[in-house]
Amino acid sequence: MNLKIVSFVLVSLAQVTCLFAETAERPNIIFFLSDDQRADFLGCAGNPIVKTPNIDQLAAQGTRFENAFVTTSICAASRATILTGLWERSHKYTFGTPPIADEIARKTYPVVLKQAGYRTGFVGKFGVGVAKGMTEEMFDSFVPLNRNPYFKEQPDGTKRHLTNITGDKAIEFIRSCDAEQPFCLSVSFNAAHAEDSDKKDHYPWPPEEDGLYEDVTIPDPKVDINFWKQLPSFFHTSMHRDRWFWRWDTPEKYQHNVKAYYRMITGLDRNIGRVLEVVEKQGFRKNTVVIFMGDNGYYKGSRGFAGKWSHYEESLRVPLVIHDPRAPARARGQVRDEMVLNVDVPATITHYAKANTPLSYQGSDLSGIVEGTTFDGWRNDFFCEHLMDRFDIPKYEGVRGSRYVYARYFENLPEGEFLHDLETDPLQLKNLASDPQYAKTLKIMQDRCDELREQLGGEYSLENIPTMKYLRTRQQEQQQKNKKK
Repeated sequence: MNLKIVSFVLVSLAQVTCLFAETAERPNIIFFLSDDQRADFLGCAGNPIVKTPNIDQLAAQGTRFENAFVTTSICAASRATILTGLWERSHKYTFGTPPIADEIARKTYPVVLKQAGYRTGFVGKFGVGVAKGMTEEMFDSFVPLNRNPYFKEQPDGTKRHLTNITGDKAIEFIRSCDAEQPFCLSVSFNAAHAEDSDKKDHYPWPPEEDGLYEDVTIPDPKVDINFWKQLPSFFHTSMHRDRWFWRWDTPEKYQHNVKAYYRMITGLDRNIGRVLEVVEKQGFRKNTVVIFMGDNGYYKGSRGFAGKWSHYEESLRVPLVIHDPRAPARARGQVRDEMVLNVDVPATITHYAKANTPLSYQGSDLSGIVEGTTFDGWRNDFFCEHLMDRFDIPKYEGVRGSRYVYARYFENLPEGEFLHDLETDPLQLKNLASDPQYAKTLKIMQDRCDELREQLGGEYSLENIPTMKYLRTRQQEQQQKNKKK
């Protein structure tokens, strides 16, 4: 045989061997996402009531981030951020807006992983809009599941809870995978989001959780339910207050609904356990990275509020646990205090997959922290925002720093400006924006907010971040102009 041909064959075999070795090193990835779950609604986070043994076990063997936040506290914008690696002001998606632009959707982590050879799957609440055909580009298996109602009628006439169905479908995906191709499965629970259409049973839990917490009296929220009265009037007519009357306005309602809500959290935790049990049986456990996160925080009656949508800690702070079975022993069970964000998830997943992380991603890879590394110069603040164009959810932008929190509800100024000192006032009971002693700090935070805002997309306007309603109006106006010509 010609020596050149022999040399070519040997080099090619070496390249193929290297490729297979790299593929073998790439872990499977499962990303669990809960809905409306605040950071402290986990046993491992110190909650003495709610039972989350499977997430607690992941934390005991992995890393729990006690300073994890979302950049926008509403499911649509947050889930878009988790997919795209972009702030809301950059991906421009929330309720009422056009779908995520194709050029952005094609850089989401499932597309990147699919192009890198992963088998990608999605089960549960997708929660974002993309162009027709885009989910096929993102996922090999796409199983959207939505509540309303939570109990779904089955072919045999029985009803099954959506949380259990989500677990079923995730298990089906894992059983269809093999060791020859790494997989990335996103499991997005609808729980523990309330059933908004049902004003009596807001939190319909799975039957497996019947009776849980019946013998417990749930403590009142840490922040008094009358706190809202000291806030500007635009908060008094917001959805925060409207839905508070749905769920939390009497002691009896509060006890009933918190217990039901906690049962829903325990139900999703049980289904995480079901999925991970199959991961073990299929032989994938030692090479599967598991991520658990919440899509936004939740007031649960605190401050006299329902929902999320604003700048307080209850709204922005979420649970985040990452378990990498390959991490060194010294890093297992660690609790880290770095400020980490939902926007970091895509960069973390693409790094684990050894894929090419898009340069457009605005977040940071967290895998080094999971391995126990300490980084100099890690972020000590982040830009937060809420841009949904709705009359009863006031828009805001701000900066959550390591000590100070700044927010301005820019359509409700001057009364809608806030400054909090977390060192002296961790519950954010005082607004220091008009305190002369904090004038210098206020200016620093205002300037920082402006700086970050400009980096991420500039000042808000409907021209910059249009809603479907705005686009229709502009189209109608243009049609009228054309008729007059």
